[in-house]
Amino acid sequence: MLDPMTSQDETIGVNLAKAAKTDREIHPLLAARWSPYVFDGRPVERHKLLSCLEAARWAASSYNEQPWWFLIAERGDTEEFARMLGCLTEANQVWAKHAGVLMITVVCSTFSRNGKPNRVADHDVGLAAANLTLQATALGLAVHQMAGVNLEKVRETYSVPETHDPLTAIAIGYAGEPAKADEALAQRDMTPRSRRPVSEFVFKGAWGRPGLF
Repeated sequence: MLDPMTSQDETIGVNLAKAAKTDREIHPLLAARWSPYVFDGRPVERHKLLSCLEAARWAASSYNEQPWWFLIAERGDTEEFARMLGCLTEANQVWAKHAGVLMITVVCSTFSRNGKPNRVADHDVGLAAANLTLQATALGLAVHQMAGVNLEKVRETYSVPETHDPLTAIAIGYAGEPAKADEALAQRDMTPRSRRPVSEFVFKGAWGRPGLF
């Protein structure tokens, strides 16, 4: 089950069949999170979207720099949605056109307080995106992160200043039914989820030496 603070109505759209089969107990929201390719085309309610953005706002960051910015397009704004969709790679446009919201993340890799390089800026944007994703999951939404973005087109389309860099894209919406989708996309969504075991990426004492096991 999902977080007990989340109502039954709010969990509509979370595919519990895709919940992670974990080796150890983790929070249900983490297990429920997944990245569908099939969205059902419903718009995302404004209050839910604002809740997700508020969650991103409170992510941790080095020196509290908060080096993240988001460009956003809601499905209801047809012209703006199409403009942002056009900034994605063609492969991503095929499925992302059915999302309720599209976003582009933007990062600033220098500290505002002293102008020095912030080598963990991308990491901190990832933390903000993770916060957003978990809040979305709690609200019955699905999130799919994308690297397939035409970064120069984003910069030109949205007049992103040279001090900042477009980074990734995010699709937010309600997961659709694979049976009603394109076969290739449906197959991706029906494929069981898997991850490397912890023993393969946690080392202790020296590289390659398993830790905690």
